[in-house]
Amino acid sequence: MTCAKIVIMLRIKFCGITNLEDALAAVEYGADALGFVFQSKSPRAVTPDIAKNIVSEIPPFITSVGVFVDEDKSEVERIVRYVSLSIVQLHGAESPEACQMCTRVIKAIRVKNLTSLESLRKYEVSAFLLDTYSPHTIGGTGQIFNWDIAVEAKKFGRIILAGGLTPENVEKAIKWVQPYGIDVATGVEGSKKSKKDHEKLKLFIEKARKASSGYA
Repeated sequence: MTCAKIVIMLRIKFCGITNLEDALAAVEYGADALGFVFQSKSPRAVTPDIAKNIVSEIPPFITSVGVFVDEDKSEVERIVRYVSLSIVQLHGAESPEACQMCTRVIKAIRVKNLTSLESLRKYEVSAFLLDTYSPHTIGGTGQIFNWDIAVEAKKFGRIILAGGLTPENVEKAIKWVQPYGIDVATGVEGSKKSKKDHEKLKLFIEKARKASSGYA
């Protein structure tokens, strides 16, 4: 008796969704997840009311992700319930204890070098999102980091690759890292950080699916 080969399908998340038009376009082109930023200093921030209205209109089986930065745990869980979010992404300096919530959690790690991975063993979460470190901003840098570090991080759990991904480099990134998922915001935006370029959305999906076809 031979064992069937399990093929892992790449998950694609578009983050920083601020309007229904972009959300529906992303879903139409094949996105698996949409990210909503609840961080007032971000140019991509939305209110719980805006996010709730968008989430209520997207089809079933699309994952809605709430992105928070060092927010009070009770407030995160309140917004999760109000908006009907599927999962939480914690993008700040949250402790392992703060990641124990009523819903699944993705813990974001800002990568400078290999030592950035030392904290991963402390967390019990659904996945780790690896983003590029910047002293000036949390997320949305539009810059890549050393993907060899992302390969090394896979021994700690599921890895979602972020940081500077674009339609031009996403194929190389996927083939290099073979991550569980990828996350993009800046790389598919137009002239405004709060608005997606729909042609970039489509091209990004096409390139990502092509690169990930069949890897296990």
